[in-house]
Amino acid sequence: MELLERFAAGDLEAFEELFRQHQKEVYAWIVRIVRDTGIAEDLTVETFWRIYKCRVRFDPAGNFRAWARRIATNAALDHLRHSRRETDLPEDLACASVGDPAIRRETREQLKRAFFQLPPKYRIAATLALIEDEPYDAIAEAAGISVALVKVRVFRAVRMLRKNLASLRVEVTTK
Repeated sequence: MELLERFAAGDLEAFEELFRQHQKEVYAWIVRIVRDTGIAEDLTVETFWRIYKCRVRFDPAGNFRAWARRIATNAALDHLRHSRRETDLPEDLACASVGDPAIRRETREQLKRAFFQLPPKYRIAATLALIEDEPYDAIAEAAGISVALVKVRVFRAVRMLRKNLASLRVEVTTK
């Protein structure tokens, strides 16, 4: 608690200690959202810059980890809103049952295109819930929204993905 009070009061050494304690976790969280290690490194620095600038608004009795995760989520969302880069998906996500590698590769590319067409707020919810398998309450806390809204965004993202895939003439099946 003393460390958080010192940080909120502007103590640079306290900030550096919090940076050392939380840097890896913030970086890992951002990588899960943006799917690019180089961008995640830059956004981690941006996140901690925002944390330092907003230190006077931090309540030392609060949860620094959750606060940092929310700022990291907002930094990643800002990046996604202003970026035209595609999101990388895990290799085993698309068409695990299709035998032909050329078909698998083409379907995967179509899935990436459909996923990229999602608005950033839906892409974040879908990435964290469907790909990273994060619990809805953790996503809600990080995004600063309710669990119900996370569920709505994931539902809408899936619906949009199906529509995007249908327009690309990719057959969507569910188990």
